[in-house]
Amino acid sequence: MSKILCIGEALIDMICTDKGNTLSEGDHFLKKAGGAPANVAAAVAALGGQVVLAAKVGGDPFGQYLVEMMNGFGVDTTYMLRDPAHFTTFAFVSLMKNGERDFYFNRGADGWLSKTDIEQISLEDTGLVHFGSATGFLPGPLKEAYVYLLHQAKARNIFISFDPNYRHLLFHDAIPSFVEQSWHFLDNCDFFKMSDEEAMLLTGTGSVEEAASQLLRKTNAVFTITLGKEGALLGWEGQTCLVESIAVTPVDTTGAGDAFVGAVLYQLKDLDHKQLSLDNWKEILYNANKAGARTCAYLGAMEAFRHLSSAVFK
Repeated sequence: MSKILCIGEALIDMICTDKGNTLSEGDHFLKKAGGAPANVAAAVAALGGQVVLAAKVGGDPFGQYLVEMMNGFGVDTTYMLRDPAHFTTFAFVSLMKNGERDFYFNRGADGWLSKTDIEQISLEDTGLVHFGSATGFLPGPLKEAYVYLLHQAKARNIFISFDPNYRHLLFHDAIPSFVEQSWHFLDNCDFFKMSDEEAMLLTGTGSVEEAASQLLRKTNAVFTITLGKEGALLGWEGQTCLVESIAVTPVDTTGAGDAFVGAVLYQLKDLDHKQLSLDNWKEILYNANKAGARTCAYLGAMEAFRHLSSAVFK
């Protein structure tokens, strides 16, 4: 079984449970493990895949909590490094009455995963590498580590997966930089997943159809644009098709996209992607939709992943 390597942030989400209050007004917060690459790794492991997470957390109790959480899922945490010089990264979130989020990001150890750290990882048994760039495109050592690992994976003909994971609250003042860096990965990956909003942002278009058309022309990767309850748009060899969603009454959509990516990677782990047909890819995405839907039925991404298994595909 090929190993899957995920690189990026592992962090603490502090969710204000006093709904409708700003962060300054809220008194009660719920600690949750988070970070898109960490979520993808947990989803892969929950499904039964062998997965390694390359990330940096603080040498503090919260870093220990994240390592223990990943170990609990069966993720290989050998390269989930503890940094005594930096505190674990925190994201504070409160959901306002108008649906907007009051958000504050306290960046710490995740940004200090370096090229030197990545050089210690053997890629011998690695079949797939996944990049989820929520913080990987912010200034710092992690940005250099991302690009280094991308080029190493490309040179070794390792399957490369990419999710831009745009966060407006992190990049609202640096959108051109985010777009430019994302296109470097789009040009070099084998598979990418993005939301409809991300597709239009990265292509500078006004509709999903225009975005998909441009992505077909400008990239060589298989891709999917997730459309929520409408399903997922698959792009493959110059054509697109819609893969239907799974009906579900959502309890919490947090982590659904990461479960989707994890399910795609899990299914690809022992396949030659160059030999896959359109029908093969449609089945892979339909199963990924099932994993995303299962995640929506539970509160909290990590809690939802405990209910994932490869049986969800049957």
